[in-house]
Amino acid sequence: MQMPEPNAAILARKAEIVRGLQRLLPTDAVIHAPEEVRAYECDALTAYRCPPLAVVLPTSTAQVSAILAYCHGEGVKVVPRGAGTSLAGGSLPTADAVLLGVARMNRVLETDYENRLIRVETGRTNLSVTAAVEEDGFFYAPDPSSQLACAIAGNIAMNSGGAHCLKYGVTTNNLLGVTMVLMDGTVIELGGGHLDSGGLDLLGVVCGSEGQLGVVTEATLRIIAKPEGARPVLLGFSSNEVAGACVSDIIRAGVLPVAIEFMDRPCIEACEAFAKAGYPDVEALLIIEVEGSEAEIEDGLARIVAIAERHSPDVIRESRSAEESALIWKGRKSAFGAMGQIADYICLDGTIPVSELPLVLRRIGELTASYGLRVANVFHAGDGNMHPLILYNANAPGDLDKAEALGADILKLCVEVGGCLTGEHGVGVEKRDLMEVQYGPADLEAQLRVKDVFDPGWLLNPAKVFPLAVSAPRRAA
Repeated sequence: MQMPEPNAAILARKAEIVRGLQRLLPTDAVIHAPEEVRAYECDALTAYRCPPLAVVLPTSTAQVSAILAYCHGEGVKVVPRGAGTSLAGGSLPTADAVLLGVARMNRVLETDYENRLIRVETGRTNLSVTAAVEEDGFFYAPDPSSQLACAIAGNIAMNSGGAHCLKYGVTTNNLLGVTMVLMDGTVIELGGGHLDSGGLDLLGVVCGSEGQLGVVTEATLRIIAKPEGARPVLLGFSSNEVAGACVSDIIRAGVLPVAIEFMDRPCIEACEAFAKAGYPDVEALLIIEVEGSEAEIEDGLARIVAIAERHSPDVIRESRSAEESALIWKGRKSAFGAMGQIADYICLDGTIPVSELPLVLRRIGELTASYGLRVANVFHAGDGNMHPLILYNANAPGDLDKAEALGADILKLCVEVGGCLTGEHGVGVEKRDLMEVQYGPADLEAQLRVKDVFDPGWLLNPAKVFPLAVSAPRRAA
């Protein structure tokens, strides 16, 4: 994976730039010693590492504004960072960039139950948003597997989803407004505590923009009243393709569970060993959850089981207690960590039409065999957001290259069947050089022009999203 050469003039001025930042922030908010910035050299895509020029940890929008205005004036690149859980290298630093982390900005600023919204600083973790309102009977719907650690800032940057987004939508469907600081330090407000805003949908542009347009410091989020109850059912099948066909039939029938999650045998075994969730011994497993009143739950599960029975499942097991349901979800939420105990892996993120699940699962198996690698599948099946985990040995020469080549072929397959390169992890550096697979020159030019408007100096989050050859004229301007 190629990165542009760092700006030698900026590297030579490191001491001067650090002193400038120290004039804006408390002493402990500017990190610049080589052994300390190393802690920020990568995010969750650990295959690529580069210590930043310096790290700044502001505690307010005003401080973010001052930092960006200073870096803008000095021509210094800035890499925004939430909690560093990006699986696409979204917050990978460059050696000539200041990494701006929002982790210390984690306050709840406003809670409005009447209008069902909460306003928070974006360093706040995803799960702690729900924790702030759950005693009053509300929750925040997007629930990535990393929700215990991931920050709202990163969720907005990548338009994160989660297991329960089949019914409630992803981040963009639950984001009402933001406070964002542009690269020159200008603070702008988009959206707010109302249903919709007039004019251009700039909020929709910002959500999923991967830190290319500005640094989001505050967010107004939709909160939802907790349902009366919820219950999952486990459906076990003899093959991935049969499980995929069952998912397609459930969606085609117009049934809308709150979640449909898929796990194949390698993932089932790893999660069971890790969480002791009581998963059955099958080739493929679906976790399907229905919520509402007891009558609604019973009706929904009955309809789902009736559809599943047409595919001759090996196992049908409904949860019968809150404890059993929690254990089922603990296993699913532990998938990435559990797989990490077995091997190094690359976690992909491609989205496909649900009707293509059987075909894509079969083709992934064929591609994997041709590369001589292993793949574990765990993903949000209801909305076709796939997360194949490509297992490899980071210490074996050539293994990473082989895993990346397989990943590229799988993502190309997603596009070929009518899907896209990413559902919630973003492009970052991982999929940057595949953007031309999905987008033609005119499409990319339109995206580049949006970047030009918000960040004409191309200083924000360098070398991400756009292929280097495509963005080179802008970066050199």
